[in-house]
Amino acid sequence: MTGSAESMISTLSMREQIRSAYSKHRDPIFHDRMLWRAQSFRHIMHLLPGHTILELGCGDGVFTRHLVDTTRNECPITAVTFDLKASRPTNLPKDVEFVALSAIPGQLKDRKFDFIVAHDMLDKRSGSWLLHTIYNLLEPGGQTLFYESNPWNGILKLRRAVAYLAGYRDPRLLLSRPELYELLSEVGFIRIFAIFNDFVYAPLTRRLVWMLRNLSIVLENTPGIRTLAGSIILHAQKPPRPLTNLLVSLATHERFRCAVSIVVPCHNEEMNIEPLVSGLCNLFGEYIHEIVLVDDNSSDRTRNVITRLAAGDPRIKPVYRTPPSGVGRAIADGLQAATGDYILSLDCDFQHLLPEVRDLFDAIAQGYDVAVGSRFSRHSVLLNYPLLKIVANRAFQALAQVILLARFRDLTNNLKLMRREVVKNLVLLEPGFAINAETGLQPLIMGYRVKEVPISWIGRGTDMGTSSFRVFRVGGGYWRVLRRLWLRRFLGLGSYRALAVKLAPTKDEHGVFLERMRRISTVR
Repeated sequence: MTGSAESMISTLSMREQIRSAYSKHRDPIFHDRMLWRAQSFRHIMHLLPGHTILELGCGDGVFTRHLVDTTRNECPITAVTFDLKASRPTNLPKDVEFVALSAIPGQLKDRKFDFIVAHDMLDKRSGSWLLHTIYNLLEPGGQTLFYESNPWNGILKLRRAVAYLAGYRDPRLLLSRPELYELLSEVGFIRIFAIFNDFVYAPLTRRLVWMLRNLSIVLENTPGIRTLAGSIILHAQKPPRPLTNLLVSLATHERFRCAVSIVVPCHNEEMNIEPLVSGLCNLFGEYIHEIVLVDDNSSDRTRNVITRLAAGDPRIKPVYRTPPSGVGRAIADGLQAATGDYILSLDCDFQHLLPEVRDLFDAIAQGYDVAVGSRFSRHSVLLNYPLLKIVANRAFQALAQVILLARFRDLTNNLKLMRREVVKNLVLLEPGFAINAETGLQPLIMGYRVKEVPISWIGRGTDMGTSSFRVFRVGGGYWRVLRRLWLRRFLGLGSYRALAVKLAPTKDEHGVFLERMRRISTVR
């Protein structure tokens, strides 16, 4: 090994050891933070069983263990340390390959990975060299994600200044976002983005961290303030853009076989329909009873695409609406047309979220009546999400909790899996986006068991069209829903007074909760 290469490995080892020392002595929520990062890595990359993952600088293996759990131990993981004195971390699952490298690629020579993740590894002295190495270790279309310290963080600057006056100099040479962009572009990566992340860091105590976790999501998307975040999440992809799709099925529960109706409202979505339908069929084909595609008076070729798909697959059930338009009317018509035992409602631009939809099926299999994809859980990451929508969402959810005397985080997203009985008992009045509040909050009022499942959100790219959601235009509908729900819950009056009360559950011999009337109410 050349002296230069030895110096590079030495820098990587130094960065890994500093992070390990900080996690042990300065970070009271290190294990929680690594869980959040493992969840965000899974959501951002949309991992599927069989995807190969390389972790660089694994340290004590805390992130590795959380990554094994969040991927259900379905993804082969190779954990690399650059500390040659380190031994295999305790409690590291036996299926994880542990490698100590004195050279890179070293033992990894001639190997390729779908995804590579690292923490605090990019240094001005070794960043370019490491990124070239990572580029060569990735499969075509493979992606890499770094969690790096934010050099603009005010607390970090203060600490470094105090340490410098005390005679200690931080050995790390952190790269700024512009420098990171430049390096990644020079190496040849595409789809580069760097976002500010994580406002819950020392000297905050564990109690303060849990109080401020949700506020962190708001701050991360607030211009100006977000530059004070503790970390930067850096993403890049090796061309070509598409990663080869694995031929895997996520349909693992027998109860859903040929029993799920999928309802998709479509308005000017000609670019998104086919990728969504293809992804649904590939990942959940064994579950699908029908896919109800509702064309809401589109002015592009949406109707033509739906017609073509229906001609090629008898499970595609078109619904062509006539004016007046409205996403609420489209969802209501789709739910009315659905005939499956379980009904999954989702938007047309959710194709990238499909690997996480399996968590909704898991929740229903556990006995819940409704499973909702929550964008604002402690394990969610919002990328490219409009600040105004975040503020409006959090304000509405907070007010709804106070008015309805219930606890929840985010029930107004159109990613919901419901048992058929729940859908039959909904009273849907809103013509616009506020229908998502009706489908999310009415089951709570009726006494159904609702489970929130964390998902992460990446805003629409240029290849996905634009969203028609406008905060001020649709806000009135949400307040109407809240007023009606309060009248129904506490006075038994108003437009929602017909909401039924959930039937008492029974247990079958396997201990699975089934409603007495489910089979009677099922229409095939």
